[in-house]
Amino acid sequence: MTGRNLIQCDPALVDQPVAHVAPSVGRELRIALLSPRGPLYRHRGGIWKKTMRYAPLTLTTLASLVPPEIPADIRIIDEGVDEIDPDRIDADLVGISAITGTAPRCYEIAARLRQRNIPVVLGGVHPTLLPEEAMRHADSVVAGYAEESWPQLLRDFVAGRMQRRYDQSPNLKLANLPFPKRKLYDARLVNVGDTIEATRGCIYQCEFCVVPAAWGKPLQKPVGDVVADLKQMGAKRVIFLDLNLIADVGYAKELFAALIPLKIRWAGLTTTTIAWDEELLDLTARSGCKGLLIGFESLNQESLKETKKAFNMRRDYRDVVRRIHDRGIAIMGCFVFGFDHDTLRTFDETVEFVIDSRMDLPRYAIAVPFPATALFKRLKAENRITTENWSLYDGQHVVFEPKNMTAEELLGHTRRAWKKTYSYPSMWRRLAGSRTQLPIAIPANFGYRFYANHLDTFYTCDWQLAPRA
Repeated sequence: MTGRNLIQCDPALVDQPVAHVAPSVGRELRIALLSPRGPLYRHRGGIWKKTMRYAPLTLTTLASLVPPEIPADIRIIDEGVDEIDPDRIDADLVGISAITGTAPRCYEIAARLRQRNIPVVLGGVHPTLLPEEAMRHADSVVAGYAEESWPQLLRDFVAGRMQRRYDQSPNLKLANLPFPKRKLYDARLVNVGDTIEATRGCIYQCEFCVVPAAWGKPLQKPVGDVVADLKQMGAKRVIFLDLNLIADVGYAKELFAALIPLKIRWAGLTTTTIAWDEELLDLTARSGCKGLLIGFESLNQESLKETKKAFNMRRDYRDVVRRIHDRGIAIMGCFVFGFDHDTLRTFDETVEFVIDSRMDLPRYAIAVPFPATALFKRLKAENRITTENWSLYDGQHVVFEPKNMTAEELLGHTRRAWKKTYSYPSMWRRLAGSRTQLPIAIPANFGYRFYANHLDTFYTCDWQLAPRA
C-alpha cells in the first residue's frame, strides 16, 4: 500500500498462526488484555493528565465475558496510563484491541508476543474494518462486537481448536450481559472511573464515520440493565460512552426518565438534534446531564451535505448552544477541517463562531478517511489518499490531498485554530459568557490549552505531512 512502513515482523509469523497448547486441567487460563497507545501517548504518560482521562470499557467488558466454566487469571493493561512490555507479559493468550491509529503499535506488540509463542487475538474497530490485514498479524481475529464471539473463541482455545476468525452474530442482543469487571482497571489513574454504555452504533450514515462500515445496525441494552449496572456501581459521576445516546429518541426518553431517581451527574455524546426536542432536552437536564459532546463538524452547508450529515443542516448552531446552555449543560463542540468545500476562510469563521457562541470546550480535527469508510473509498478512487501508514490516521495529520488548499495549509491552519481558540482572551470570553459548569470547564480548558500548544510534540511521528509514496 502507498506510503506504508509499519513495523518489522518476523516473516515466519506473518499469516502463520502460532501453535498453542491448552492450559493443563485445573490451572487457570492466563489472559492478558491490552489496549496499546495511540498518538497522544507516544511519549511516556502522554499529553493528557489524570484530570482529562476516563476509564475505557473495552477491556473490562472482555474480561466480564470470559465463560464462567473457564477459570481465568485476567490482567488488563491500558497503555494510555501504563506501559506494555511484550517481553514481560506472561500469558497463555493475549487479546489486543486496535483502533486504526494504534494498529501499527498493535502489530508490533503482537509480533513480539508471537515470537515468544504466545497466541494473539486482535479485535476492535480496525480489525473489523480490515480483518484480512489483521489476520496477517494474529492467530485469530474477532470482527465486530465480541459479546458472543469472544466467549466462543475462549472455549475453542481451551479445547485446542481456536479458529482464525470470529464474526459478530447478525442476531446479537445486548440484554442480560454481565457487568464489566471495572475493578480490574485502576481507576486511581483517571479522573472519571465510572463509565457505562447503553447503546451501540448510530442511525446515521456520515461519509467519514467508521460506524456504518464497521458495526452495522444500532443496538440497545434494556433500560433496566443500564439502571442495574449504575446501581451496582454506586456511581455518582458517570460518562456514557455511547456514540449517539439519542439515536432512538423514544429509548433516550425512557432512559433519561429512569436516571432521574438515581441523582447522578453524567456526560455523553449526542447530535445537534437534541436541541429541537424540548421534552427530550428537559429530560436530559433533569436526569443529571452536565455535559454533552456534539459533532457540529462544519458551518458550511455544502460540507454537511457532502458528508451526509444533513441532519445538522438548517439548524442555527447558536440556537443549539443557547438551548443547551439554558439547561445548565456544558458543550464540547467538535469541528472537522479538510472537507472539499472548506477554504482558508473556514478556519477563522469556525474559531469566531465558537468564541461568539461561548462554546465551553471546542475541539478540532483534520478529516480522516478511515479505511473501508465511504470517504476512504471516494478519495481512493480519486487518487487522493497520500499514505496508508495507519499511525497517521489520528485526526491531527493530513493523509489525503485537500481540494481547496494544500496539505501544509490544512495542517498549519488547524494548529493555528487550536491556539487561537485556547488563547487566554478566547478562554475568558467563552467561559465568562457561558458560565456553565465552570468547576469542570475551567480546568478542562486549561488542559486543552496545554494540548493546543503541544501538538507538535505529541503528534510528531515519522512525518507530520504524509508524503505520497
